[in-house]
Amino acid sequence: MTATYETHEHDVLIIGAGGAGLRAAIEALAHGVSVGVVCKSLLGKAHTVMAEGGIAAAMANVDTSDDWRAHFCDTMRGGKFLNNWRMAQLHAQEAPERVRELEQWGALFDRTENGEILQRAFGGHTYKRLCHVGDRTGLEMIRTLQDRGVHQGIDVYMECAITRLLKDGDRIAGAFGYWREQGRFVVFKAKSVVICTGGIGKAWKITSNSWEYTGDGMALAYDAGAELTDMEFVQFHPTGMVWPPGVQGILVTEAVRGEGGILRNKNGERFMERYDPKRLDLSTRDVVARSIYTEVREGRGTEHGGAFLDISHKPAEYVKRKLPSMYHQFLELADVDITKGPMEVGPTCHYMMGGIRVDAETAQSSVSGLFAAGEAAAGLHGANRLGGNSLSDLLVFGRRAGLAAAEYAKRSSAATIDSSQVTDAERQMVLPFESATNESPYAIHEDLQGVMQNLVGIFRTENDLRMAQSEIDKLKERAARVRVEGSRLFNPGWHLARDLRSMLTVAEAVTRSALARRESRGAHSRIDFPNLDEAWGKMHNVVVKQGDSMTLFESPVSEMPDDLKQLLVEDKVTK
Repeated sequence: MTATYETHEHDVLIIGAGGAGLRAAIEALAHGVSVGVVCKSLLGKAHTVMAEGGIAAAMANVDTSDDWRAHFCDTMRGGKFLNNWRMAQLHAQEAPERVRELEQWGALFDRTENGEILQRAFGGHTYKRLCHVGDRTGLEMIRTLQDRGVHQGIDVYMECAITRLLKDGDRIAGAFGYWREQGRFVVFKAKSVVICTGGIGKAWKITSNSWEYTGDGMALAYDAGAELTDMEFVQFHPTGMVWPPGVQGILVTEAVRGEGGILRNKNGERFMERYDPKRLDLSTRDVVARSIYTEVREGRGTEHGGAFLDISHKPAEYVKRKLPSMYHQFLELADVDITKGPMEVGPTCHYMMGGIRVDAETAQSSVSGLFAAGEAAAGLHGANRLGGNSLSDLLVFGRRAGLAAAEYAKRSSAATIDSSQVTDAERQMVLPFESATNESPYAIHEDLQGVMQNLVGIFRTENDLRMAQSEIDKLKERAARVRVEGSRLFNPGWHLARDLRSMLTVAEAVTRSALARRESRGAHSRIDFPNLDEAWGKMHNVVVKQGDSMTLFESPVSEMPDDLKQLLVEDKVTK
């Protein structure tokens, strides 16, 4: 095998170089193991940079009443109690320390008058809790983590796409992939693997996600035998750009509403008074997204099918200082000055609450030696994520995954990779060049995006979901025959042909899970089952690969200890 393939060997291999991947790498390195980080794009291009609003952590710098208990209760309530309670507890308890660590490593946060990290309000959070750097928080996080990682000496393999996890019996042994530029194949040997590949948004037509977000990590884990859970819970961020068409879906940060932005319909009405009179524009994302969608559907939407978001009542200098990215984004992309007039916004596919099922303490999946953190892992957010919780999620569970993967690697002997796995992985990759059909990967992708956008969107029905399932089956058949022209040298059609397999896997998992959950909870809204169902509040949907087909089963939500239950009772009484 070594004669034919370029091979690299590490104790811990991390797939994905966003916030979770880098934090995992830093932690694993600190425990004295050899670490490799593989990323599909260039270092620094991770999706984390697009997180604008802030990092949710109960530092109590602005609201002194805040503490981890309040953060825990907000997270559980936002997730409609489908969260892994232990993950929610660890996240709330450890987030402040992770933010302080980031600050020690050189992150430059906005400050209060007495020099502490400034915190802002955000949807679903009781207190001002989001530590931020204007509206460029994710960018500062990535800069800080990259600097730290590079100085520690992480090995980074850029523009390398992983297409298969390799196993030694039931345990992980490494990964197979290819260099996107030359198309050469590469094998990574590793004792443990951490998946930090983010979400699945490119399966939908209107999304805030960029081209990398094709569900690779979830599909890799699924193919290796890991369980995926809560896949029906896809978050549609309420505010993406809707005009002009070329920028449709680009995120408009919740920080606009956190700093006082107001949502209005075409008649000038502040419509959130109808849907959540208490929290108004700072309601949870699932509620705001459905509210905008409903306004549009009932004929009160804006010219291009959205709503108006207005912060022009605030002083121009304040807006430019607090929301510099948004000011430039609208000026340059939509020719709109947000200090003088409203933005036009609408829901956009944004974040995946579901993903690889992991253990709360160690972030290990159901496959020995395979770990996951960040958006690729499920559990923390339940049925709906609160804004700002993703960045603290990356730090808390990125660290835990890196630590557990390093400890696992130290305990494990070197795995052996059966060369037939590698041969088979290579065979799969070259098939599209040999296909005799004229099936285009671009046409299949466009059709998939149409199916998911129209049939598996914000509101769902049994008929739509059954139709989506049938269409996905047809698309899988087409994808198996897909044809690619040209050579393996940087060939976008070939790259997409591979990504389609991942997108079709996650699309099927989302659709099957959405069909099974006969209730509306958090980000999952069934028109035919509009209410919460107590029985479903006690169940997770889990999908796993059996043979060549996807099997779905129900798994009970784990029982919360009495002291945490009491916190939620007390919290309910005070609100």
